Amino acid sequence: METIYYRRIDTKIGRLMIASTRKGLCCVGLPGELEERFIEGLKKTYGKCDLWDEDGKGEKSSINDKALEELLLYFDGKLKQFTVPLDMRGTDFQKKVWQQLLKIPYGKTASYGDIARAIGKPGASRAVGGANNKNPLPIVVPCHRVVGSDGSLVGYGGGLEIKKFLLRLESAY
Repeated sequence: METIYYRRIDTKIGRLMIASTRKGLCCVGLPGELEERFIEGLKKTYGKCDLWDEDGKGEKSSINDKALEELLLYFDGKLKQFTVPLDMRGTDFQKKVWQQLLKIPYGKTASYGDIARAIGKPGASRAVGGANNKNPLPIVVPCHRVVGSDGSLVGYGGGLEIKKFLLRLESAY
């Protein structure tokens, strides 16, 4: 049975939840997401698993330690690229989209159409939007850098105010 470690992190945008497997960071919950929903999402994705709440317990995940360190550096404007290992689970299409999101440089944006063309599916802008919406690792896999074809801010799981904050932090908005 797979063990998933999770903890809470207080950041400049509010409380995040992070979770990791032994392979890598697997989930980031944005402020406003209920803890119960975060945990139910882990159970849905990973099935029968051992969920380990690191807050207040002895055993901790070195991957969550690294994610915590990198997220705090990011929010202080001192980190432009995450290096924490990732364990992204989704459909092949979703994983292609998420891999493409990782290629959007810090401080830059791309449109849904740009992502669709980059993965060889030029007519799949809406499907890219759907995969973006299912991104289990917001901020680390920078779905906040995806904008409308006219450069407008559209959709973000954490709300447009958080998206604006992240893009301003990166000087991209």
